[in-house]
Parts: sequence; structure tokens; C-alpha cells
Amino acid sequence: MTNNAASVERRIRASFAKQGLMRTLGATLGKVTSGQVEILLVPKPEVSQQHGFVHAGAVSAIADSAAGYAALSMMPMDRGVLTTEFKINLLSPATGERIIARGKVVKAGRTLTLAQTEVFAGNEGKEQLIALLTATLMAIEGQEGIAD
Repeated sequence: MTNNAASVERRIRASFAKQGLMRTLGATLGKVTSGQVEILLVPKPEVSQQHGFVHAGAVSAIADSAAGYAALSMMPMDRGVLTTEFKINLLSPATGERIIARGKVVKAGRTLTLAQTEVFAGNEGKEQLIALLTATLMAIEGQEGIAD
């Protein structure tokens, strides 16, 4: 059974609201559609590293969550997802007016889902690709709305 767009978006937004790390980072949820989720982060000193760039840990966290929520958006309502592994390539320093993580499902399966997140630095209306994450996510039963 396919979930309708409104219920998918409500599910993702409700789950995201429970994420303490995203709240701590100041990350917000952008666009949510089936198989695609966007997470936004406005750089601030609390998430920077010693050179003033957004810390790779913060970039990785929003990229992982974007992939996880993209996968969750395609799961039956009685299942959640957990990341089993991810690889991230950091291509450029994370600096700009905002950092945008766009997660999308590459292949959805009953047990494992492959997702990718492109992370961009946005500045003056332009975007530069700064990181690429590939993740494998595992479906877990009886965990409605869980994404990690």
C-alpha cells in the first residue's frame, strides 16, 4: 500500500520534531516528498570548527538524517529505519548563508534501502556542492516514524 503525500509529510515532520540533535544543531526541515527530503542548517558559531567552517560532524548529521528521512518516506507506516552504514565525501569547506542537505532514495527495498544525500552551501542565491553521502538503511518493524 502506498502512503499518500500528506500522510508521508506529516509522518516525517512529526518524527523530525522529536530529534534532539537536529534541534541542537538548529537544523530545519525543508521540502518533503516521497523518496526525497531536504534539511537546512544556518551556520552559527556553535556548529563551527576551528577555522570557522561548519563542522564535518554537523554536515554528516544533516546528510545522514536527510537520507534516513528519504528512506522513511517510502516505508510502510508500521516501519522505521536505522542507518546501517554511510560514507561521506567532503568536497569543499562548509561555509555560506545556509547548508542544504537533499536526501533521495536510490533503491528502496523491503529490508535495505540505498539513499544518497547531496549537501550544498548556499550563498547569495547560488549553491555549491560540498559533500556527498551514500547510506544503507535498514527497515525495522514496530517502530513507526523512527529515522536515524
